[in-house]
Amino acid sequence: MKKTRIILMLFATVLFAIPNVVAQEVSGDAVIGTWLNEDEDAHIEVTKVDNKFFGKVIWIKDNIDPETGKEKLDKLNPDESLRSRPRLGLEILTNFVFDGKESWEDGKIYDPKTGKTYSCYMKFVEKDKLKIRGFIGVTLLGKTTYWTRVK
Repeated sequence: MKKTRIILMLFATVLFAIPNVVAQEVSGDAVIGTWLNEDEDAHIEVTKVDNKFFGKVIWIKDNIDPETGKEKLDKLNPDESLRSRPRLGLEILTNFVFDGKESWEDGKIYDPKTGKTYSCYMKFVEKDKLKIRGFIGVTLLGKTTYWTRVK
C-alpha cells in the first residue's frame, strides 16, 4: 500500500512538472525551424521577419499531381490568378505574433488541400510538438492539428 502511494505521488509530480517545464522554456523564437505536418506529407519552415512569424512549404512527400503528371499546384485557391503557382514554396502561415508567454497569435493559415484560409494560433504542447488551431471567428469553431519538429 505504501509503495503504491509513493509511486502515485511520483507519477503525479512528473505529470504536473512536464507542462511547467515546457511553458518555462518557450521564447518567441522557439517556433523557428522546420516542422512535419500531422499528415506527414509536408515540411513547413517557420521563419521570423520584422517580429512576425511565417511558414512556407519546403518539402512535399508526393509532389506530382496524378492527374497531370506534373508538380502539384495551388489549384483550389479561391483566387483564380493564384491557381497556377506551385504548392512547393507556398507560404501557408502568415503574420503570427508571439504573445510574450506561450503562444503565437493573430496569424492566418492557408490549407492548400482545401483552398481555405483560417485565423490561427500556435502553441507548444511538448518541446518539439506544436499545436496549430485554425478557426473561423472564435476558436471554438475550428480544427486542431499537431506538427512535429524535424531534427
